[in-house]
Amino acid sequence: MRRRRKSGLDEVASWPWQLGILAGIVAFLIIRYGIGAWLSAAGGPVLGPVGLQIGGISAPFAWIVMLACWLAAAVSWGNARKRRSLHDTRSDLDSLADISWREFEMLVGESFRRQGYEVLETGLGGKDGGIDLVVSKGGRRELVQCKQWKRRQVGVATVREMWGLVDHHAADAVHIVSLGDFTADAARFASGKPIQLITERELLDRIRAAQTAAGAAPVAGPRRESVKAPQYAAPVDDVPVCPVCAGAMRRRHNGRTREPFWGCARYPHCRGTMPASF
Repeated sequence: MRRRRKSGLDEVASWPWQLGILAGIVAFLIIRYGIGAWLSAAGGPVLGPVGLQIGGISAPFAWIVMLACWLAAAVSWGNARKRRSLHDTRSDLDSLADISWREFEMLVGESFRRQGYEVLETGLGGKDGGIDLVVSKGGRRELVQCKQWKRRQVGVATVREMWGLVDHHAADAVHIVSLGDFTADAARFASGKPIQLITERELLDRIRAAQTAAGAAPVAGPRRESVKAPQYAAPVDDVPVCPVCAGAMRRRHNGRTREPFWGCARYPHCRGTMPASF
């Protein structure tokens, strides 16, 4: 996958907007005053007088750099606001599909942020896949690929490719988020490895849990008739990890005794269970 080239302003726009504002001020001070002061102090009899004139000459450029950084900070602020809006207005499965692939990446990134991860949009992905996000939490560095495939299953070849990138990028795990399902071969390959296959239903459960925790009521919208509301929406931090495939689990009930237990969210592809007292 060819890397998308990012300019310096693109890089600043990927930072929190407060850092962009601060970067503009620091750049202005260095260009406007710092360079000239340094030449005056260290330039001796030759460059010393030149240093005194540098500040005035470089003033227009210093203003341009600062304003450019502030413009990038404004883009960062707008993107952050859009990510929050995308996350807080998703109410059903249709609302996950009714956005562009770029907005889907932003939505997934915001979902990880709500779980306490630091999120880096790498620029290595794209509409056809790749590493879309790098997320970090608790000293772990994990890769994320977003697949907004509405009518296709994610196959084992895609999962193998992402697994190969884990070693290449010295990551601890990989997450593949898809609006579609995963093939049985893909689920078998991921089993027992730090590969988490996240379906649209699981992504929606995470979003709803974060909305509930933040006190944000999901926006009502049309629902698919075949989709039932989840029986249990626990905060993501309280959901245990499947002992078989390391994926997320869901609270379920025994069909005969009605006793609660934790079952793998990827059932029937994975049949990992844990007692509800976990």
